[in-house]
Amino acid sequence: MRMKQSRTWIVTAMFALTAASAQVIDTSETRVQTTLDPGLKRIGTITPRSVGQIAGQNWSLGCETLDRGFANYDSYKDYLVPLGIKKIRLQGGWATTEREKGRYDFRWLDRVIEDARGRGLEILLETSYGNPIYPDGGGRGLSGGFPNSEEALAAWDKWVETMAARYKGKVRDWGMWNEPDGNKAHTPEMTADLNIRTAEIIRRLIPDARIAGAVLCGPKPDWAEGWLKRVTAQEKASLFTWFVYHGYTRNPDEGHYENVEKVKALIQQYAPAIKLWQGEAGAQSEFCLGGALRKYPWTELTQAKWQTRRMLGDLGHDVESLVFCIADLDYNRWEGYRLGDMDRYGLVKTDKAYRVLKVKLAYYAVQNVVAVFDDTLERVPDYPCEIQCEQATAWYAYKHRQSGQQMLVFWDKSGVPSDRNDTVAATFTITKGSFSEPVWVDLITGGIYAIPADRIAVDGGKVVFKDIPVYDAPTLITDKSMLMKSADKPQGKL
Repeated sequence: MRMKQSRTWIVTAMFALTAASAQVIDTSETRVQTTLDPGLKRIGTITPRSVGQIAGQNWSLGCETLDRGFANYDSYKDYLVPLGIKKIRLQGGWATTEREKGRYDFRWLDRVIEDARGRGLEILLETSYGNPIYPDGGGRGLSGGFPNSEEALAAWDKWVETMAARYKGKVRDWGMWNEPDGNKAHTPEMTADLNIRTAEIIRRLIPDARIAGAVLCGPKPDWAEGWLKRVTAQEKASLFTWFVYHGYTRNPDEGHYENVEKVKALIQQYAPAIKLWQGEAGAQSEFCLGGALRKYPWTELTQAKWQTRRMLGDLGHDVESLVFCIADLDYNRWEGYRLGDMDRYGLVKTDKAYRVLKVKLAYYAVQNVVAVFDDTLERVPDYPCEIQCEQATAWYAYKHRQSGQQMLVFWDKSGVPSDRNDTVAATFTITKGSFSEPVWVDLITGGIYAIPADRIAVDGGKVVFKDIPVYDAPTLITDKSMLMKSADKPQGKL
């Protein structure tokens, strides 16, 4: 009886409209204010770019858990396009779609997909999770088991086939079962087998489908190798466009990218055509008892720093990157989960009625990253730069594909993002630097600052930037013209 009540609540919640008025997205030049004082003259602010203003990018956005009623699409849908991220991740929700054997109700998912496509968004649709109306049908939530019985697997095949046929021409990108390694009963080989089984059904109906496999809790080399060995031994690697992992570490730069590089090397060894995708990563905006990175005093500022560091760390390692997630989640609605308040991963804050309470600082910080880093830039892996700084510094270099103008992004990577904004001075020596009017840009606030002439030394092709502020959030040096409003370049108010 309790499960039946839970399911009734989910359907009601999925179709409920929030009563609260939408919170306004601030577009002013002072929309984000922090205690940061770089000791430079502010001359402008990054201008956000909406989905239709960006041709291509590295980013995707989490809009998951709608199948279980942990969030409400209607409450946050108006915040999607202004953010600027073009692709959203959804979950198919077998147990919500097929509540009686053989009878499907896709209306809840139809309306989300139609609305998102109407807004110009692309969709990654994930085939999670199981369905307990079938014997050994698998769990209907995170860490639930795979369907195992002959009847359940046949029903799984039918659901996947029906869903693929329904969304052919509407959904090209598909994801496999979410975080299978979170269940101790699952092995890399079992995961690969279910992924292959599912991918073959989708590809039969949608020959040009792009499929994301593995979908691990983290970049685990042992698991990755087991999965890769299995799919290559069966000559099925060509089914998969991406190998997906998730990326949760309190310090987004510590002990994470070492394993990412190991997984990349394994992919190159076994299936070099497969690309790597960080498919879920985020920090909460306050102390929460549950969820990844739980029981830590996160704030809106540290969330924004964490999210931008993860995004730009992924980009710097040539990995596609997903921001988790657009709105706060209420995992506690689900039977069997812990008691407590909302999980505060969202870029917008919501209450238990899914009313949007505010737009968080992280929303604007992600907007800033998305506005600047699109596919008009390409990474320069061998950029000739030396940095003298008392703190360990992450840095990556880019150039504009058409103009060749340079961009250097950097931050203090030595610790977990802090609630302070103290800076240290660094010297950047660039052997083949090319800057006409360089500026320093803070990606949290979007502030654009002039670099005084006495901090720049040019000797032939070498450029030295002295006393440049560095702190534990991403900042960059680039030409002022790179941030001017243009149809094919990032934008800024100057």
